[in-house]
Amino acid sequence: MHERSLPASPNWYCSRCSDVSSGGLLGVGAKNIIYLIEASASSCRVVGELVGHKDLVSGFSFCQHAGQSHICVSSSNDGSVRFWDSDNKALIRENAAHQTPVAAVHWSPVDKNLVVSGDEKGIVVCHWYHTGDTTSFFPEPRTIFCLTCSPHTWSTVAVGYKDGMIVLIDVSKKGEVMHRLRGHDDEIHSLTWSPLASEDILYGRLEDSEVSTGDEKGCYLASGSKDQTVRIWSSAKGKGVMTLKLPYVKKRGSAVDPGVKERLWLHVHWPKGRPTQLVSSCFSGELVMWDLTRTGKQRWTLFGTSSEGQNHSRIIFNLSSVHLQDDRELLISTSMDREIKCWDLASLDCCWTLPTLGGFVYALTFSPVGAGCLALGVGDNMIRVWNTLTTQNQYDTRSFWQGIKSKVTALAWHPKKEGSLSFGTDDGKVGIYDVFSNKPPQISSSYHRKTVYTLAWGPPVPPMSFGAAGGKPSCCLYSCAGEGVILQHDPTKLSGEASDIDKLIRDTNDIKHKLSPHTDLSWKPDGKVVAIGNEDGCIDVYQAPSLKLLCSIQQHHKIINTLRWHHDHSSLPELHCLLASGSSNATVFIHDLHSVIENPPESPVVLTEPYRRLCGHTAKITGMAWSPHHDARLVTVSYDGTAQVWDVLQEEALSNYRGHVGYLLCVDWSPVDPDVIWTGGKDFTLQEWRVSKQEFTKPPKATFEMQRKSSAVIKSKDKPGACFNFINQLQLNVFLKLGLCMFFFYVTVWVCPCVLDLNLLKKKKPRSMLPVSTSMDHRPKEDLLQDCINLASVKYSNGCVPGQGEHIHLGLFSDRQALYRMLEAEEEGHVEAGHYDSVVYLRLWSGDLEGALQLATEKGELSDHLLSVAPMAGFEVWSRTVEAFVKQLCLQEQYLKAASHLLSINKLYEAVDLLRSHKLYREAIALVKARLPADEPVLTELYTCWAATLEKDGHFSAAAKCYLAAGASFDAAKVIARKNDVSSLRTAANLARISGEVALAQSLALRCAKDLAAALDWVKAQEVLSPQESLLVHRLHLGVAELLAAMLADSQVSSQPCVSSHPWASRGERHVSIQDRVRDVWERQFGVSQKSAGHRGAGALLQELKSVESPTPTANIPLRQLYSSLHLTRAVLSWLLDDDGQLIKELWQAVAWFRDAGHLDVSAELCHLLFPDGTSVHLTVSKAAADSLQAFVHYQHLYEHWWSNAIQIQNGCSRSAVDSSPGDEVKDKVVNGGVSEEGVCPATRLDKLDFDASLLLSEQHAACQATQRSVIEIQERLAAMVLQHSRAQGPQLDSGEKEPDTPTQISNKTECPAVVSHPEQPEDQETLLSLSSKMSEHQKRLADLPDTIKMYPHPDVVECCLVLLHLSKASPSVSESLQQEAKDLLRKYGTNPSVLKASQRFLT
Repeated sequence: MHERSLPASPNWYCSRCSDVSSGGLLGVGAKNIIYLIEASASSCRVVGELVGHKDLVSGFSFCQHAGQSHICVSSSNDGSVRFWDSDNKALIRENAAHQTPVAAVHWSPVDKNLVVSGDEKGIVVCHWYHTGDTTSFFPEPRTIFCLTCSPHTWSTVAVGYKDGMIVLIDVSKKGEVMHRLRGHDDEIHSLTWSPLASEDILYGRLEDSEVSTGDEKGCYLASGSKDQTVRIWSSAKGKGVMTLKLPYVKKRGSAVDPGVKERLWLHVHWPKGRPTQLVSSCFSGELVMWDLTRTGKQRWTLFGTSSEGQNHSRIIFNLSSVHLQDDRELLISTSMDREIKCWDLASLDCCWTLPTLGGFVYALTFSPVGAGCLALGVGDNMIRVWNTLTTQNQYDTRSFWQGIKSKVTALAWHPKKEGSLSFGTDDGKVGIYDVFSNKPPQISSSYHRKTVYTLAWGPPVPPMSFGAAGGKPSCCLYSCAGEGVILQHDPTKLSGEASDIDKLIRDTNDIKHKLSPHTDLSWKPDGKVVAIGNEDGCIDVYQAPSLKLLCSIQQHHKIINTLRWHHDHSSLPELHCLLASGSSNATVFIHDLHSVIENPPESPVVLTEPYRRLCGHTAKITGMAWSPHHDARLVTVSYDGTAQVWDVLQEEALSNYRGHVGYLLCVDWSPVDPDVIWTGGKDFTLQEWRVSKQEFTKPPKATFEMQRKSSAVIKSKDKPGACFNFINQLQLNVFLKLGLCMFFFYVTVWVCPCVLDLNLLKKKKPRSMLPVSTSMDHRPKEDLLQDCINLASVKYSNGCVPGQGEHIHLGLFSDRQALYRMLEAEEEGHVEAGHYDSVVYLRLWSGDLEGALQLATEKGELSDHLLSVAPMAGFEVWSRTVEAFVKQLCLQEQYLKAASHLLSINKLYEAVDLLRSHKLYREAIALVKARLPADEPVLTELYTCWAATLEKDGHFSAAAKCYLAAGASFDAAKVIARKNDVSSLRTAANLARISGEVALAQSLALRCAKDLAAALDWVKAQEVLSPQESLLVHRLHLGVAELLAAMLADSQVSSQPCVSSHPWASRGERHVSIQDRVRDVWERQFGVSQKSAGHRGAGALLQELKSVESPTPTANIPLRQLYSSLHLTRAVLSWLLDDDGQLIKELWQAVAWFRDAGHLDVSAELCHLLFPDGTSVHLTVSKAAADSLQAFVHYQHLYEHWWSNAIQIQNGCSRSAVDSSPGDEVKDKVVNGGVSEEGVCPATRLDKLDFDASLLLSEQHAACQATQRSVIEIQERLAAMVLQHSRAQGPQLDSGEKEPDTPTQISNKTECPAVVSHPEQPEDQETLLSLSSKMSEHQKRLADLPDTIKMYPHPDVVECCLVLLHLSKASPSVSESLQQEAKDLLRKYGTNPSVLKASQRFLT
């Protein structure tokens, strides 16, 4: 159809948007079209297009199987996959299995019927060409970037994702994932399989030096990623075997761009006959051949090094190769530089380059000086200059882009100066390029405000025509742009200001009115006259240089798009004055201006009839050109998508070209070949075609008929009846097939929205205020004529009564009374229809303002407009109307607006109550503070109510602010403290302190400090208490607690991590007691000593601290030092007061607290801290407390002595008792409550006791402990008897109940003598009465004991006797008298079954 063509640019950022068939046919996806290009080693030619996709083509692939090599498949962002016949340029089938844009498609090299596609959601679809079936898989929830089918196994597909993941799937197993290849960390741009079906070729290059066993079948897969690496993967092992880092190839004379990574697209291609060589793109348009068997850094070879300018200038997107019949292998690449290049893989040199276009072709023009030099203005912000006559390279083009930066919409060659090309752009820029130099263009300093439509070279006109002969230009540049202005530029001084020729036109022709905006201009080749087209369709012809108006051509009625003068080298002089014009009409007019130009009239003439009419186009005319080889032969291009050649004199259509897709924008005739024409248009292509080879002679009429039919359908759908008629006819078959429910669903979901959209196109007509009288004007013609007679009779004689009855509509044309009667009738009609708002406005117009407001109030139709006119009826009416409108607004939940209207009638308190009743406290408070005094009581009420609401909703901080504003600082502090976290308590304490609430501040500060101390954040705890001097004693208490925690942590008894601590709490000397350290810290840090007086005196502080209660110690209380340190603090204060009795009591309680809570190790360590040197306590007062405390200290020393000696025994007897374990022995002793003589080695001597052990053998405490044990045993026996009695009553239980197991178990466990002191008494003689009497006897014994014995207990005396007797076996330090005393106590009180066995060993 066409000779040569520049196609649209291939789409960017697609993994496989081009492919080559086995016959050498290249398919390239550009926009939504696929261009087919015949490729050979020496040349290329565009042979056709595949048109049908509705969105960008995202993938393209040929079938490489014999017999089907002409079949291809494409994918698009419209979600479709289409099969094509490239021979017939026809669509075979369309599949719509995807719901989202398809990212990639590939035809399997193994199975001739399998096509695989993947979309952006991660869906992979298999299409079977021979059956049309599809199968979908979802291997990974990721965005697919590329995919490729294996050339060796039909079911294996590699899929690359946006996040760098590569997945190998088996489509024969429902998309099962075979391997996940991880290594890339950015987008996968391309995947390619090795052409060899094995993994043997790269053994010497494997990164992990593994050798295949031969059992695994697979082949290599190469991947290119945005992370700048090419990786080779083993499909058998599912792992990477090689990584290739892209080289930085520095261009000559330029540095490496640091931002190249952001623009990198890394495509890889494995040529079929080269299993050890891989081709990849690089950073800036270079191609690299990798030798996969080569070692060292230089593994690659650069393409196109034999000569300059062979490589692409920007990144490459696609590579594909083909084997020719002469065994040459070609590689074809597409790039961002909008060029398609062909490479010879043997020499790595470029064979040919095909330029492509990335935008509309807005302008094309041949140079009048350089034969065959064609300039193109394109929408991709570039100018191309094509030498169309060269024989070596058919596509010898140069691109110019410097200084443009916008769409090139107009071009014009200088008529005499070779290589001088002017251009205009979409943003109003005008410039001149010298195409034979590398210099940037000259840019005019005068810019247009809108798009430049036309450029033309012509003679200078004033003011540029003034001046000396050497100073004025011989030719000026004229530019016409979208704002309707024509500027004259001096090409020698583009930096100077251009002149607007409208001023000259007005001055010369004495025009006062505004000139119509200009849209085009054309100078006659001889430069004598210029034709200017205008927006109103008028063409004005002016005589140069004064621009005197010769004539005005008023034949077009729409904007003039193009004007062209006939060339002046015709053999017929009368043809030199022919002017062709094209507008937004479809008709081309030819004007003969010979008489006007040869004999200029004194006054302008108006031409209303053309010389010739050229009819045939069906849309507006966009460009035209006269043939330089013929007389009166014209070619025109139009929005109907065709180019038409005319014989102007005969008004005959000669040839019609239809090779473009979409409308055409520009045309020019070849200057060397009379049969060749060049056209460009919307489809991004430039096409060369021959007039003699065209099939058609006239433009098609189908386009216009289709537009007319479609407009008729739309018009019919504007009427509702026609719409549903159309639906009923169209959907009858659907109704019959799908059934009633499905039909209604179909109509509701698919058809009705279309109908609604069509109806929305038509603006809704507002409802008439006078519908009754208006309807009377739509009666038949006879009735309307009779109305005129009736109105005349009323006017000039007493006829009918207008405004009522059948003459109601005549009230509008008569007096006021008649109008009132008509309005009353109209009101009745509106009331019946329920249009009360119309009634209100009618009453308003008639002057009944109060009635209108009353009706609007009753019907709830009050509005802001009615309220604005209400004051016209008086203050009372206006006030009532406002109140009614407020009620209406409240019903509509517009409370803020209602309150504002209450303010307009000075009802401030009512407005506040309205806001408060609907919980709009913030607005109400703002209103009160803005309008009322600061001491207004309602303000306090608002704050209080709002605070209560906020507190209820849990917004404590906001509630506190309200309480503060209301003056209730106590409530503010309390509400903040409700959060009960550290920050809230601290804030509440500070707030209470600042507000003067001393008691509350103290309690909150103490709560906060306790929480911080519990978290071991000692510094912040002290900071909380420090602002309040009255809390000094609690600061002292925290200091003692911090010291105690630090000393316990040093001894590794307590391992809780400390958040913060003071320097004075650091580790001290072990021999210094804790009391001494506390006294020193108090004196240095807090200023409290024995000499302090007043509120810092020890007495006052002790009295204050006595009010703090310590909880009862239990095992559930966590290990905290606060409660024990409380007693320790009291002890130190008593020490400062020289109160030894109180001192001992408090020290005993500090130790006993840990013991009673179950922390025996901590209690023992505290004893050691209190008495580090083991000094006995000799006190005369509080003898019982002192003895108890001293006993526990000796108890700790006793066990320390025992365990240290146990280690010596182990070391001494290790040879003789190899099989025994001292650790197990000691454990056995502890568990069984006794000791064994076998574990003692007589040959080993132990250290002597370093303390007085006789204090541990208190007979009074032994008797008390024995009695307490007896009471416990009697209680257990009584419980066992009760349970046995319950079991005996078991048969009497209901059938639905089950006897519990617990009584039996417990009774078995408690089978022990009831009374320990009389074990010989038989068990069967025990009765409930005897046990009760014994219980009373023991309780009486306990009551008779001194209170000091029960208040200050000792360690278990029987236990201490056993340990001392055990130590006596290996140590002479235990005296005979002490041993005898221990034995006597055991005989008397060691009768309990738990220790009876151990006691017998020492007593027998």
